[in-house]
Amino acid sequence: MEESMEARAYLRYARISPRKVEIVLDLIRNKPANVAMAILKHTPKAACEPLVKLLKSAIANAENNKSMDVSRLYVSQCFVCPGPILKRIRPRAQGRAYRILKRTSHVTMVLKEKE
Repeated sequence: MEESMEARAYLRYARISPRKVEIVLDLIRNKPANVAMAILKHTPKAACEPLVKLLKSAIANAENNKSMDVSRLYVSQCFVCPGPILKRIRPRAQGRAYRILKRTSHVTMVLKEKE
């Protein structure tokens, strides 16, 4: 089995802070795909919902595009990079304005087959 056999999925411009996503990604890194799915479904974090969809997408890519065996898949890489930041203004006392940073994330998930 050559090493380059991998399936990728990307989630871009997700409206959630990269810090919050990283906490959840640490839970599923290097886990089998079915275990990772179970962890995501039972973790009460906001980042879990989009990550479940991303994992399903990566599994589908592996199955349909790379014809890999779904039962042997594991999360070999998963990382998050900050996307563009939406800047908003919050009115404060005495005519001041505080800036609110609405952060976005780019998440990448790579699945490989266990040898």
